[in-house]
Amino acid sequence: MRKVAVFDIDGTLFRSSLLIELVDALIQEGIFSPDVGKLYEKSYKDWLNRKDSYENYIWAVIMAFNSNIKGVPYGQFLEVAQKVVAFHKSRVYRYTRDLIQDLKKKNYFLLAISQSPKTVLDPFCEEFGFDKVYGRLYETDDNEIFTGNAMYDTLMQDKAKVLQRAVAKEGLTLKDSYGVGDTESDIPLLKLVEHPVCFNPNQKLYTYAKHAGWPIVVERKDVVYKL
Repeated sequence: MRKVAVFDIDGTLFRSSLLIELVDALIQEGIFSPDVGKLYEKSYKDWLNRKDSYENYIWAVIMAFNSNIKGVPYGQFLEVAQKVVAFHKSRVYRYTRDLIQDLKKKNYFLLAISQSPKTVLDPFCEEFGFDKVYGRLYETDDNEIFTGNAMYDTLMQDKAKVLQRAVAKEGLTLKDSYGVGDTESDIPLLKLVEHPVCFNPNQKLYTYAKHAGWPIVVERKDVVYKL
């Protein structure tokens, strides 16, 4: 059985959020109304000015996306997603990029689990040789128009369950496994692997990692710090 290495993508490999870049692009392309940006403008400014958390900002973007995807043709959505990936595919952290390359050489099964839409995750993760990608899926009707309904929502809320599903489905082993995450939502997943790595963690994950004795890695500019 192949060993598995599981990565969160947004903020862990990609130096931003694919969902944020996707929503911004949908607005710029005229597929989403310019008013959509106003739904998370305050949350963005509050995070930028360190008055509120990044988690609240990204949640506001998620809510803006979910409330506006209904009625969008899948073909237009796919075209924008491909443009986003083409523009941002090199905007990654060195530490996780190099770790992925190293584990790939060692024949690890590379697994990506993210809350961003799978349509944008697939081409992005393909650039780095991931074997399997789990991301948000959204229902389309017979005319390939988004209905606004999210699919497998309960499963995607629990990354540990997604990892366990992938291990069973792909015939993998958690022996000598790696996991990389950056927020407290990754804790259940990181508990399952033998080599958890907290990369650029937020406060809640940092506190938990210090107590658990997990490795903490921070990349700032061109320097990698191991705490």
